[in-house]
Amino acid sequence: MTPILGIDLGKFKSVFCSFFAETGEIRYQTLATDPRTFREFLAATKPQMTLFETSTAAGWVSDLCRELQLACQVANPSGEAWQWKKVKRKTDRDDAYKLVRMYMMKEFPTVHMTTPEVRQQRALVNFRQRLINHRTATRNHIRAVFQAQGLSMPAGHKAWTAEACEEWKKTYAQPITECESLQLWRGTLQVDLALLETLETLISQVEKKLNELGKANESVQLLTTIPGVGIRTAEAVVAYLDDPHRFQNSREVSAYAGLVPRQFQSGTMDRKGRITKRGPRHLRKLLVECAWLMRRHNPWGAGLVDRISRGQKGRTKSAVVALARKLLVCCWAMLRKGEAWKSPPLLPAAA
Repeated sequence: MTPILGIDLGKFKSVFCSFFAETGEIRYQTLATDPRTFREFLAATKPQMTLFETSTAAGWVSDLCRELQLACQVANPSGEAWQWKKVKRKTDRDDAYKLVRMYMMKEFPTVHMTTPEVRQQRALVNFRQRLINHRTATRNHIRAVFQAQGLSMPAGHKAWTAEACEEWKKTYAQPITECESLQLWRGTLQVDLALLETLETLISQVEKKLNELGKANESVQLLTTIPGVGIRTAEAVVAYLDDPHRFQNSREVSAYAGLVPRQFQSGTMDRKGRITKRGPRHLRKLLVECAWLMRRHNPWGAGLVDRISRGQKGRTKSAVVALARKLLVCCWAMLRKGEAWKSPPLLPAAA
C-alpha cells in the first residue's frame, strides 16, 4: 500500500503524516529537515502523493520529488480555506494531517512550483530590491544626521553623487574611535558613508549580473519593446510569471499579482473595494512604478489613464493602478504569443 503523505516542514524537524486510504490508518514520524533524510524516506515510502506548504525548504523538496518521479502538490497557506480559526489545538501533527484531509476533500489550495533556475533568478531580483531598500534607509539616516546638526544638503539625487559624498567625507566625517562626546555624529556619518559606498558597489555587481541574464533571455528582451518598460520590470515579470501558459485568462494573471479589487457581495449588495495586494509584492511595486512612467512616455498608457481618471486628480492613482494591471496582462499576452509590442489604438477621450 502506498500512502498519501503530508509533510509539515519545519526549520529543524519536519512531521510526516502517512495516510493509507485503503485501511484509514494514519502514521506519524518526525525527521530532520535535510535532503538526505528526505531522500531516504521518500525512496523507501514511495507515496502516491506528497503534500507540503510553501516555505524556504519547499523548493528543494519539490526538486527531490521531481527527481524521484513522485507526484507532489504544494499548498498556499495564505488562502482562506487554509486559515486556522476558532481551533482549540494546533500542532505540527495537525498541520500535516490537515494537508492530507484537504487533499482528500479536493480543496487543496495549490501553488505553482518553478524550476531551480527560475527560483534563483527570482531570488536575485528580490535581493537587488533588498539592497536598494538598505541604500534608501542609509541615505535617509545621513539626511537625518545633517538635519540634527543644522546642516543643509542638496535635494534629490544631487546629494548622492560621488563628488558630493566625497565632500561630506572630507568636511564632516571622522573615525568614530577618535570622536569626542559632542562630535559622535561625525563618527556615525563616516560609518554611514562607508556603508553607502559598499551598497553602491554591491548593487552595481548585482545589476551587472541581471543585465547579463536579461540580454540572454529572449522573453526579457521581448518585454522591453514596450515603451516605458525597462529591463528591471521585464526581468521581474518573466521571473514571476514563469510559464505564461499556466494562466487560463487575464483575470487569473491580474489576481496573481493582487491587482484586482476586493469584492463584497451579499444579497442585493455588490461592492468593490481596493486591490487585494496578494501575490508577489515586488512585482506589483515595479508594475505600478512602470505605469507612472508609461503615463509620461507611452501615448497609449497616457490615454488610458486620462480616460479612467476623467481628468480628476483624485482618480489618477486608481487609474495608474488600472494601467499597471493592463500592462501585466499585455506582458502575459506577449509572452504567451511570443510577439513584440504593438501599440493598441488610442481610446477616445472620456466625455
